[in-house]
Amino acid sequence: MSDEVKPGFVRVRLDLSYDGKDFSGWAKQAGGRRTVQGDIEDALRTVTRSKETYELTVAGRTDAGVHARGQVAHVDLPEELWAEHQDKLLRRLAGRLSHDVRIWKVAEAPAGFNARFSAIWRRYAYRVTDNPGGVDPLLRGHVLWHDWPLDMDAMNAAAERLVGEHDFAAYCKKREGATTIRTLQELRWERRPGGILEATVKADAFCHNMVRSLVGALLFVGDGHRPVEWPGKVLAAGVRDSAVHVVRPHGLTLEEVGYPADELLAARNVEARNKRTLPVAGSGGGCGGCG
Repeated sequence: MSDEVKPGFVRVRLDLSYDGKDFSGWAKQAGGRRTVQGDIEDALRTVTRSKETYELTVAGRTDAGVHARGQVAHVDLPEELWAEHQDKLLRRLAGRLSHDVRIWKVAEAPAGFNARFSAIWRRYAYRVTDNPGGVDPLLRGHVLWHDWPLDMDAMNAAAERLVGEHDFAAYCKKREGATTIRTLQELRWERRPGGILEATVKADAFCHNMVRSLVGALLFVGDGHRPVEWPGKVLAAGVRDSAVHVVRPHGLTLEEVGYPADELLAARNVEARNKRTLPVAGSGGGCGGCG
């Protein structure tokens, strides 16, 4: 696949946020369900008075109910349309979009930029409280209540065993033809003011349900239902464990997406499209097609 923009078009980067509560996820769906992609594409078509819908490509598709603070997307627009509307596009979109989705920046993307394939990491946060009284009513749409005391040190000890490049098949909902090999760069818990435990989960990419499954396993360690070694053993087994619960989506927020320097974008796009394999034990080789 080529990342070159078609002649006569301009690639535009959008930086955006949304509250996922009333969305059926990012991606457009049949049946008229409300999605973030659908809302933005409709607004873009309206404010530019276009007959055509220009399709967005996103850094990380989020599921129904998941929020985003630092989501990134791109769209290819005709040069004349971009020239006519670029100065007023941000304000017009703000007036058209619902208040639960905001675009913060609209700018011409550098050569080779692809919101999805150029990304080198995505960082999520999952927020939970073990306060016996429950969740602050003003935060209830973004924080999970876990009705057991949580041992953060045990959760962090378990998390350390999951960091690195692994096949996360045990923590992913498999998709036909897609690899579940990922490099988990960071997984740690901190207790924030007000008693909220916040997990930082950072990886080059994520497979479906991966973050919420990892959090579910670590909560079982934190409340004493499973030993510290258990999440690592589940990972090594490589198959879904019925005891690993996918926690509810409202505690999850995509916080930030990282990209390389402009001159490295094209190389990153190729690397990200390569299907990864793990090295064979004892081969001494690197991983074929890492990306």
